Amino acid sequence: MYICMSQRQGVDLSYEDGARAVELAREAVESYVQHGQREQPGSMREAFYERTGAFVRLESTRGRGSLRGCAGGYRSGDQLGHVIVDAAIEAASEDSCGSEVSPSELPNLTVSVCTVKNVVLTDDPLADLEIGTHGVAIDGGEGGWLYPTVPVENGWSPREYLDRTCRKAKLAPGAWQNDDVVVTLFEGQVFRERDADGSIEEL
Repeated sequence: MYICMSQRQGVDLSYEDGARAVELAREAVESYVQHGQREQPGSMREAFYERTGAFVRLESTRGRGSLRGCAGGYRSGDQLGHVIVDAAIEAASEDSCGSEVSPSELPNLTVSVCTVKNVVLTDDPLADLEIGTHGVAIDGGEGGWLYPTVPVENGWSPREYLDRTCRKAKLAPGAWQNDDVVVTLFEGQVFRERDADGSIEEL
């Protein structure tokens, strides 16, 4: 017997909300990298006052491309606008991927944001995980998470998706089955820049 319980949270973002979320994340990264300052969300769209989690990913467009930073969380008591700013700054810092984003990298970065809508608590993630719907967060090891869009882009099965998230948390594949590892599924909306500082799409 297993437990599957969804906790309603978050808000459905319009395309305009999502585009502004990505712009806000980029502004926060640029302000931090260029000036060492925290960007204030300013006059926020109504949706950004919702208290929910969010994730930010920074990817390089140079060469074959690479992940330059990622940060965020699936649960937060802060307003979405502030969560996005804080996650963007953390993603650009040396704490994320080992080296701080430099000003020269900014023209070659693409920014994406995943805002959390619902959190699913489960004792059987393999049974409850829906590819294309759920992101995965692992609480154990160093902790790790992956967007709901990642397994679709890579053609992963649910088991491979869970294994890959474990690797990101610096755990062995299959560790999601261990009693001391907590797996949380979350639904979310993902918006990203098509090109560095370019047009924005919803995935």
